[in-house]
Amino acid sequence: MTNNKPKYTLFKNASYALDGLVHAIKNETSFKLELLIALAVLPAIYFMPFELVHKLLLLITYFMIMIAELLNSAVENVVDLVTKDIHPLAKAAKDIGATAVLFTVILHLLCWIIIGLHTFY
Repeated sequence: MTNNKPKYTLFKNASYALDGLVHAIKNETSFKLELLIALAVLPAIYFMPFELVHKLLLLITYFMIMIAELLNSAVENVVDLVTKDIHPLAKAAKDIGATAVLFTVILHLLCWIIIGLHTFY
């Protein structure tokens, strides 16, 4: 049995991560949209008169959205590799990944609301 796992080196693993980022930017519409939205969200976080811990919370929850989107894309790619057929388990895997992204978006928006109310009212 052959091993599909390449030998570990820090440089190679970093290059794999960059390859994944480039692939996501080129091929994943939702991830590209989230990067575009980040151009507005990240400066807004920086310039809002929030406490540092609140800014960090908003930053972390936004990055969670992008991380969830990347993981969702990975699941979708693996499902598409395994089958092109419409199968209930394939649909469930993709839907569950999308739900994870949705939950991170909801979490981020709730943080904005709660921090905004705390700061301005």
